[in-house]
Amino acid sequence: MNAPFNPSSASTRELFTAFVCDEELAATVKEIVPELGWSADKVNMGGLHNAVQTLSVSSSPTVLFVDLSEASDPLNDINSLAEVCEPGTIVIATGAVNDVHLYRDLVASGIQDYLLKPVTPDALRESLIQAQIVLQGPRGDANANAEEKPHVSIGVIGTRGGVGASLVSTSLAWMLSDTDRRSTALLDLDVQFGTGALSFDLEPGRGLVDALENPSRIDGLFIERAMTRVNEKLAVLSAEAPINQPLLADGTALHQLQEELVGAFEATVVDMPRSVAVQHPHLVADLHHLVVVTEQSLAATRDAIRLLGFLRTNAPQAKITVVANRVTTSPPPEVAKKDFEASIERGVDIIVPFDAKQAIMAAKQGKALSAIATGRLQAALGQILSAVSTGAAEDDDGADDSFMGKMRALLPTKGTAKTLRKK
Repeated sequence: MNAPFNPSSASTRELFTAFVCDEELAATVKEIVPELGWSADKVNMGGLHNAVQTLSVSSSPTVLFVDLSEASDPLNDINSLAEVCEPGTIVIATGAVNDVHLYRDLVASGIQDYLLKPVTPDALRESLIQAQIVLQGPRGDANANAEEKPHVSIGVIGTRGGVGASLVSTSLAWMLSDTDRRSTALLDLDVQFGTGALSFDLEPGRGLVDALENPSRIDGLFIERAMTRVNEKLAVLSAEAPINQPLLADGTALHQLQEELVGAFEATVVDMPRSVAVQHPHLVADLHHLVVVTEQSLAATRDAIRLLGFLRTNAPQAKITVVANRVTTSPPPEVAKKDFEASIERGVDIIVPFDAKQAIMAAKQGKALSAIATGRLQAALGQILSAVSTGAAEDDDGADDSFMGKMRALLPTKGTAKTLRKK
């Protein structure tokens, strides 16, 4: 089919259909698709051969899941599927052949994803959510009329030490660079005990200390040399200054740093200790978003009340997102969520579950937690990204109720999916 994708025709097609070769996979698909609002009745037995026969005499669905297990030549057989699929069909394939060359060839032929059997519920959910996100996004050449992304500046502040503000800031910076594909700077303002570079298994260097000691040196060239690169899209400016070095006398250098980072990156994440924010309130005055990280303890409740009041006064322009971190169900938190919200006089926007195993794994690998997170932890970190990304719905409680916000909250993965096309 050579006709261009027609969005109006998509409304008359089935949203989802699957063709699988075994009952185990059928049961997995039937378990997951209702979560996305699709019918489990559209899961058919027969694999690729049945898919080609069926779609040759009926309309193809918007999202097609097809099992290649019984295909003798998956790459050639997938081309026969292209002959009967309508333009714009998003195809996810699965099979038992574990071959990176086959995967690359299948993706090059136009399928969105190839899942190796046995397919886990999490892997299937992730791939289908990505397909659903693509359905809501623009079709055609996304780069044809691409515009430079507006800068987004985010401050992350913990109500108390140890609540996980640095964990949230490193995770958020990594997602902005990897998932949103923004050039991102992570500025760690804990000059003596910061973990911004350590979280990525990097040496922090002297860039931040030099900037504080010699504000006149701060310019674009200085920023380029002082920052430590995590990857092509993410750089960190952190320090491990001597513990006997005095704290900042004024925030002029830091404010100048923030301004330079705005010009050099598409996003900045500032890991800001509460003492620095309170001592230098002008540092929060230019931030677009503020993520307040807390725990549900009595002391954190008291400090959240005070900190939120401070931010409302000194950063009225910022959208505030309250994140309850490391929340457990057994034992329950010291302060119940209902009581915590009543005390701070607003809702908790995002709850991040406690998962010691994944946190330890991220630390051992020298990666941001969001880079290895799965399950409910992955979903919660994705919600933080959705809350601070440009274009999110800015309700009074900071929640993003848009469809895209809800979908992106579940999937912090990278890459742009492709629609099926003939070679």
